[in-house]
Amino acid sequence: MSTDNWKYCNDYLNYSRFITREVNIGDIALGGKNPIRIQSMTTTDTMDTIGTVEQTIRMVESGCEFVRITAPTKKSAENLREIKKELKRRGCHVPLIADIHYTPNAAEIAARLIEKVRVNPGNYADKKRFQQIEYSDSQYAAELDRIREKFTPLVKICKEYGTAIRIGTNHGSLSDRILSRYGDTPIGMVESAMEFLRISEDLNFHNLVLSMKASNPKVMVHAYRLLVNQMMSAGMNYPLHLGVTEAGDGEDGRIKSATGIGTLLEDGIGDTIRVSLTEDPEFEAPVAKALANRYSSRENAIKLSTTDKFVINPFEYKKRTTHQILNIGGDNVPRVIADLSNVEKIKPAHLYPFGYVYNISDDKWTIQDVSADYIYIGNQSIEFDIPGTIGVIQNRAKWEQKERHYPVFEFGAEIDTNDLCFVEAKTDEIMTENLSLPSQAVLILTTTHPHGMADHRRVFNKLFNDSVSNPVIIRRGYKEVTEDLFQLHASTDFGALLIDGLGDGVWVESDLSSQKVMATIFGFLQATRTRISKTEYISCPSCGRTLFDLQETTQLIRSRTSHLKGVKIGIMGCIVNGPGEMADADYGYVGSGHDRITLYKGQEVVEKSIPSAEAVDKLIELIQENGDWVEK
Repeated sequence: MSTDNWKYCNDYLNYSRFITREVNIGDIALGGKNPIRIQSMTTTDTMDTIGTVEQTIRMVESGCEFVRITAPTKKSAENLREIKKELKRRGCHVPLIADIHYTPNAAEIAARLIEKVRVNPGNYADKKRFQQIEYSDSQYAAELDRIREKFTPLVKICKEYGTAIRIGTNHGSLSDRILSRYGDTPIGMVESAMEFLRISEDLNFHNLVLSMKASNPKVMVHAYRLLVNQMMSAGMNYPLHLGVTEAGDGEDGRIKSATGIGTLLEDGIGDTIRVSLTEDPEFEAPVAKALANRYSSRENAIKLSTTDKFVINPFEYKKRTTHQILNIGGDNVPRVIADLSNVEKIKPAHLYPFGYVYNISDDKWTIQDVSADYIYIGNQSIEFDIPGTIGVIQNRAKWEQKERHYPVFEFGAEIDTNDLCFVEAKTDEIMTENLSLPSQAVLILTTTHPHGMADHRRVFNKLFNDSVSNPVIIRRGYKEVTEDLFQLHASTDFGALLIDGLGDGVWVESDLSSQKVMATIFGFLQATRTRISKTEYISCPSCGRTLFDLQETTQLIRSRTSHLKGVKIGIMGCIVNGPGEMADADYGYVGSGHDRITLYKGQEVVEKSIPSAEAVDKLIELIQENGDWVEK
């Protein structure tokens, strides 16, 4: 695809909402100029009417405007009538959405009862056996005719009853047919949805919402951008449901969600949000609301000079090419800069929050996986032997020229060293100057603009156009924000740039604790897959299909495997979210029946129907057998 066809948002450098078609979900309008809507999904058994109703009410009280309920069978779909009746009796009129995977007949029942039906193209009509099959054009066309035959009855019912449909593609559940032709790619995700979209349009049905979910934020972002790109080309503007599927729990789940969802919101993409956490569903809506609220007045921000020529490919990851200076730039992972410039007398203990532990008894340093690479000390001095893996940055006026001490110069100052040095500049300074940096200089690029991601982006665009290959440290400060908002905002701002391959290091300033800042930094580096420092858990948020206690099991697995740096473990409640959704996991733990677990290595079944009480031990044994186990 040429750069002329890379358009996926209204404006690369100024916030501008991509205005979509308005779709009514019950009496709540979605898309258009309506606020970004918040939703979540119940975790109860759909046949438990009272339990589902009471959880739904808790979700609405926490901020949900739509509530999704799984309907895996005809019987559970029929029970949506009783759930809706009981909700109305209790004064709750929230629009309901039926979640459908393998059962078209359940979708057709639900479409007559509630306001919206979600179908997954990879599961709704196609068969999935994880087989590579070569399709001729005529065979492929025949398969599309079969899909049309399966999907058309649902569309006709929805037209008759005024029911909306979400065509919800999931990266991990692409059909064998799509995988055979397009591979496990964002374009395959988009085409999977477009097939169902074309059928709907042929039937003159437009009450549609689209989604492109993945557990990998990079894949998710690229897929949504490609979808918008194709819609723009075709004159379409259907509303978009955003989400990072199987994000996990706690801090990791929030950071991963913010990285994916926030990156799209920054470009004005998205009409409704679901944050998928392995927690009770009422904890999801506040996170989604916090992400959405940031953009309620973003269009009022001071405008940046815009460009129609964006030279960074938005549809695939490619790290910006830079030359290497010591351990910065080139093929190195992004480096982390910490700030101790406000400490009067720096002691070994001051390095503890940044991953360095000094043991007095044997006079040695212990270095953690989550540790800063450079410490900025400004005009201060360090009077003890520093760890051998860390560098010290000092202001040029106080530079001591000791081993592993490097000067930082103001932008425009004369540089009087031939070794690694740093040049600090504000974004506006770079944009007004003809940039020329000596090859040994690393640029520290600081923004104070409310739309800081775009402000940084415009400078990178200039660096590309000016053929500047010096490494860049992205710097931004967050003052007077809560820990929760800091986590979401920093993950959005830095994550969006890292997903586009921009930045050779990060410098995050905050008045919060250094431990919180460091945890967030290494969280969004992990979420963007640009620097791996811990085990990754791809765990689904649970629903009525879940066959074991996901929260308890996730914490148990985490407690025994959290030291396995770089290993990815999928923890899935049922086969719907099984081998497909954990597409890039190394190991899988999947519910396959009541109190029964199936273990996977990649997408291959290793052992079936293991009693839950034995399954975690069996998972550890599997990791050990494959050489990925290390002792704590």
